[in-house]
Amino acid sequence: MDYYLDIGLLPDPDFVPSMLMSALFSKLHRALVEHPELTVAVSFPQYSLAQRELGGYLRLHGNQQDLESLQSTQWLTGMRDHVSCKAVLPVPAHTEYVFVQRVQAKSNVERLVRRSAKRKGIDEAEARINYHRAKPEKLRLPFITLNSQSSGQRFALFIKQSKPQQTAQTGAFNRYGLSQTATLPWF
Repeated sequence: MDYYLDIGLLPDPDFVPSMLMSALFSKLHRALVEHPELTVAVSFPQYSLAQRELGGYLRLHGNQQDLESLQSTQWLTGMRDHVSCKAVLPVPAHTEYVFVQRVQAKSNVERLVRRSAKRKGIDEAEARINYHRAKPEKLRLPFITLNSQSSGQRFALFIKQSKPQQTAQTGAFNRYGLSQTATLPWF
């Protein structure tokens, strides 16, 4: 992840920034699914936990070839009037590092019961006993609203971005550009 590309949202009287970020992120996710050979990660330079918002910039991380290959596709079709893309640039020499991770709330007790029953090979009534006092968890994190490519349902993709740290961690990135184990340069 030695190169990056900043994409800024342009002000728009018809759309709030969170709606534009969701549309931009959806397009990126589709592009990463269509081009699995690309390794691209995301961070949010204006991420604010206090405001619970991702901000107006999406930063893509990767090697120079992957970022330029992504930009040579038509993934931004329909968004060009709403975004400003900077050039692909090398990451500054001295940076800190952040984790950018998906967080899933344990908010649907029935889904947890079905999952537990399937995983443990027990019936749902038995699994329900384990969750009889469970209360839905509510997250207070910034999120992106997406449509599931598999089920077509809308869902919130909650994102936790850690405080900067001094050491880098390696790991794999999913098709959302997120990782549970890898850090990204923060500058």
